Amino acid sequence: MEHLKYPIGRFKKPENIDAVTINNWIADIERIPSRLKELTDTLSDEELNRTYRPNGWTIRQVIHHVADSHMNAYIRFKWALTEDNPTIKAYDEARWAELPDTQKTPITISLYLLNELHARWSILMRSLSEEDLNRTFLHPENGNTYALKDMVGLYAWHGKHHLEHVKIALK
Repeated sequence: MEHLKYPIGRFKKPENIDAVTINNWIADIERIPSRLKELTDTLSDEELNRTYRPNGWTIRQVIHHVADSHMNAYIRFKWALTEDNPTIKAYDEARWAELPDTQKTPITISLYLLNELHARWSILMRSLSEEDLNRTFLHPENGNTYALKDMVGLYAWHGKHHLEHVKIALK
């Protein structure tokens, strides 16, 4: 079950995060919307209701979740860049995945949103200095402080993680 839950493994932060690593992660983030669109472009409603594991989310829920998650990440970046170690707002992603907009909204809307969000987020990330990338925020649920450079990697992983979920559901 672990392989279905984390098909590319859990995120592992490298000890050394250099400019090349950051640029590769940003490129991964930039590609996620088009890769998700390619996989889901011709799917029927029945296919969108497939899950990647027992009791897992449907493809539809995964697509909307990535949009929800990455919108939150973008806002967290902006808070960290404009406030000193702000405490971010946590959210219950499982409950969000059950809301009516997740169930009824065509995935094309979230795919379009992701495309535009990632374009803007990438511009922001590519403009960050080393000092900016070291800015932090505090997560209220676990009390941990996270640097933006770590979050670039986490969200590059997150997109690929859910991309793999869609591939599994389609097998």
